[in-house]
Amino acid sequence: MKHFQGRRLYNFRMTTLLNNPGAPVPVVPCVTLTGAQVLLSILIEAGVDTVFGYPGGAVLPLYDALYREPRLRHVLVRHEQAAVHAAEGYARSTGRLGVVFVTSGPGIANTTSGLLDALCDSIPVLCISGQVATHLIGTNAFQECDAIGISRTVTKWNAKIEAYGDIANTVREAIGQATQGKPGPVLVDVPKNIQAQEFALRPEALFAPAPSVRRRHARLLENTDAQFEAAAALIAASRRPVFYGGGGLINAGNAACEKFASIVRKKDAPCTLTLMGLGAFPASDHRWLGMLGMHGTLEANLAMNAADLVVCVGARFDDRVTGRLDQFCPHAKIIHIDIDPASIGKLVKADVGLAGDCHVVLAELEKWLDVSKAALVPTQEWWRRIQRWREVNCLAFARTGRSISPQMLMHTLAKQLVGKDAIVSTDVGQHQMWAAQYLGFDKPRRWLTSGGAGTMGYGLPAAIGAQIAHPQALVTCISGDASILMNIQELATAVQHRCPVKIVLSNNGCMGMVRQWQELHHGGRYSHSWSDALPDFVALARAFGWRGRRVVHARDLETALEECLSTDGPFLLDVAVEQTENCFPMIPAGRGHHEVMLSKDELYGAVDDS
Repeated sequence: MKHFQGRRLYNFRMTTLLNNPGAPVPVVPCVTLTGAQVLLSILIEAGVDTVFGYPGGAVLPLYDALYREPRLRHVLVRHEQAAVHAAEGYARSTGRLGVVFVTSGPGIANTTSGLLDALCDSIPVLCISGQVATHLIGTNAFQECDAIGISRTVTKWNAKIEAYGDIANTVREAIGQATQGKPGPVLVDVPKNIQAQEFALRPEALFAPAPSVRRRHARLLENTDAQFEAAAALIAASRRPVFYGGGGLINAGNAACEKFASIVRKKDAPCTLTLMGLGAFPASDHRWLGMLGMHGTLEANLAMNAADLVVCVGARFDDRVTGRLDQFCPHAKIIHIDIDPASIGKLVKADVGLAGDCHVVLAELEKWLDVSKAALVPTQEWWRRIQRWREVNCLAFARTGRSISPQMLMHTLAKQLVGKDAIVSTDVGQHQMWAAQYLGFDKPRRWLTSGGAGTMGYGLPAAIGAQIAHPQALVTCISGDASILMNIQELATAVQHRCPVKIVLSNNGCMGMVRQWQELHHGGRYSHSWSDALPDFVALARAFGWRGRRVVHARDLETALEECLSTDGPFLLDVAVEQTENCFPMIPAGRGHHEVMLSKDELYGAVDDS
């Protein structure tokens, strides 16, 4: 009875604080709460409403508290790696924190691929791991492991809670670390006995943030007027500018993307984006050149090579974008805008570096452009040059014959997604690159993919996380026959939680990207890249409660995609595509942007068509 009364007072206090932040705080007596209840309280205080997880012995007190907490929805996955990917999909599609609960030992160990993925792509994820009781730590107890040591290299920040009184401030600090500055995954390890421990405390002790909790705000970080003036002058004077955006633009929010687009249009400059930045600038805008980098378009890569100014916003000059660094943008001045000062000048020397939140910096930069006395140099001649590259039509493909090419699949899917405001996730491989080439996104947070880590198995759980966050949206997962098997068990998660995810499977019967590299760079020695024992994916999907269909003929592709996208509930479409098709354009390993392969036998080369 005492516990129930305490809980009722606690809920009354929480409701008052969350719904009326400026109202006087009601005075209530001490309440008795477990460590797990305190932890859940801090999550709710931060606006968390969904948790992805998998229970186990060392985290059961937390799950017991969750049983009595109606304000938090728990999504039971079938593997801890999938829990992190689902939290990533939730976070990436909403801009909010993704939260994961796992147990000790194999529970935390299974999260490492997901945490690495979130770290590489700067996705805000909080992982709460259960740990054996404090008196058992160091005794090789059942399912004991060094969660802090294991997660140190795959998280932005991690901590172990040593005492009941540390819970509130440690979790608050973890949330701040995950979401502020450059986002990323964090981990808090909580021993089982601390989760279960009860303590009587006044609500003020729980809800008043400690002075030691650092506050992080989006702000200008030591940027001077001279830097903004120099950046504005470079933009105004450039004759061959290229604006190049990355995932940091998405993380900074819709307003940042709109401000980026505003400056691009003001200068009438071409724009390209990284794999992680797709959707930050509308693909329907004529200034859009397509994705750049290893499998980017010819026009995007040649424009970067010929540019006299590159404005990089929220990207880190990844090697898959730059190609050979000593040949990267040889004629260009560089303006680099990034929230992480350490990223500026790390790989490519910046002529002007502006550190801070992308939206804040871009808004200030636009002001300087507006008040600048220098007129914007026109770009018509630059556009005429770019048009010649566009006319090569580097994404063209043959449309005849019975078989389905992967390019045909993505082109047809792109047409059917027009006007549907779909959220699309992918796995990793050739299908990922073809999807990036052919699908166009006019808004941010519609494209979910694994960029920096290249994690096979990401696509399905990420789609489920996005569908949980957007129950009315069309969420489509594009996968390959190798990638989908990495987390195929999550078909059950989608059914249990009524997620009508659509899987479009580009099935070529092999590890396509591995096979392509073995063909182009290893003399056609196809070592273990062919899949000789694939399941019947349609039968497998039906066994999990999905609907499914297989299509092998080009004439049936359009109607099969229509059925897949329009069916109520989850649907898997297994599309048999040409097995030996390679993904082009491609910048070969060790080459620069000016050397683009358009096919196996055609290297565009450096052409002086100025």
